[in-house]
Order: sequence, then C-alpha cells, then structure tokens
Amino acid sequence: MLFNNKNRRATFLAAIPWFIQDLGTYGIGIFTPIILATTLGASRDVHSVADLAQNVMLSAKGTALLDVLLILGVLAAIFFVEGTGRIKLQIIGFIGCAVGLGLAAISLNLPDGDKTILLFAGFMLFNFMTNLGPNAQTYLLAGEVFPTSIRGYGAGFAASFAKIGAVMTAFLFPILLHTIGTQTLLIILVGTSILGAVLTWVFRVETRGSLEKIEEARVQPQV
Repeated sequence: MLFNNKNRRATFLAAIPWFIQDLGTYGIGIFTPIILATTLGASRDVHSVADLAQNVMLSAKGTALLDVLLILGVLAAIFFVEGTGRIKLQIIGFIGCAVGLGLAAISLNLPDGDKTILLFAGFMLFNFMTNLGPNAQTYLLAGEVFPTSIRGYGAGFAASFAKIGAVMTAFLFPILLHTIGTQTLLIILVGTSILGAVLTWVFRVETRGSLEKIEEARVQPQV
C-alpha cells in the first residue's frame, strides 16, 4: 500500500528526508560534547584529573548554550509552520543545517579564538535550523501526507526507517570521528543536509490546511 503508484511519493517524502535528518541531528546532538572537547580543548593538555574536569566542564557548558537554540528553533517552527508551509520550512532548515555545519568545518582551520567563535556560530545555526525545519517538519509531514486509511502505517514506517539512520549514527560516529576526523565528517553531513533539501523538493507534497483538503489535493498532479 505504501509503495503503490498512489502513495509512493508520500512514502518517499515522509521516510527519506527523515532518515537523512536523523543522521545529522543524532550525530551532532549526541556527540557535540565530544566534538567541542576535541576542538576547543585540543590545545589544553591533560596532565591531571583537574585538567580533564576542566575540559569536560567546558564542553558541557558549550553544549548547554547550544541546546537553547533547539528551543528557539522549535518555537519558530510553531510560529511559521502554517503560514510558510512544511515543505518550505523543511528545505530552508536543511539548507541552514548545511551552512551551519559548513561554518563548523571551516572553523577547524582557524586560530583558537576565531575557531571558537565560528564553531559555536555554526553549531548554533545548525541547532536552530534543524528544529525550525526537518526535525519538526518530518514529524508533521509523516502524520499528514498519507490517506486516512493508511496514515498509521505510513507514519510508523517513516519513523522506523528514520531510526535506522539514528542507530547507524550512534554506532558509526565514534568510528568515523576517529578514522576520518571531525572536519571530514562535518563536510559529509553538509552533503547529506543538501541532499535532504533536494529530496524534499523532488517528493514535495504540501500539507498546509485541514486534513480534509489535503486528502482531496494529494491526488492532484504536482505543479
């Protein structure tokens, strides 16, 4: 039912961008303290427990500051979602995530002072844009884009498929951080974010308005 001619587009829209979004959100979210500790604390040699504690505190404070942007992002999503539309916000969010991760990647080539400013700016932009866009909109689209008769199946499949990305990230991120380094990994995530924006546009089905109107409109050809 989810992959027949009538529903395939909705399934791809609900599942694939959500999978891509989970790669970045869970990767950056889980490992932000580690990334901050290795980048900002790289010049701080650990000779004692006190030095280690100082590095941990530095990364924890930085992570807490960045998490404030997650709250602001979802508040902005609530404010703009109906006027702007799910598809536009998801595309804007993916592009914003790519820019933020790109700034973070560039920062690793800069001196310590500039590195800190640009790294935090990049992660702050990423956190805000992911909750403005894909982290919020994928939930909405998966619950709205399918016909009523299979809405539960569709939303469940999309969420399950997305969590494959989350699990992959949790297991692979530490390995990739060790083998290819932080900067290369951030550049890869820039690419996945851009891919998320492109695929959102390719499979777009806007779901603004009542679900009854969406049910009627979803069978019409895309403009």
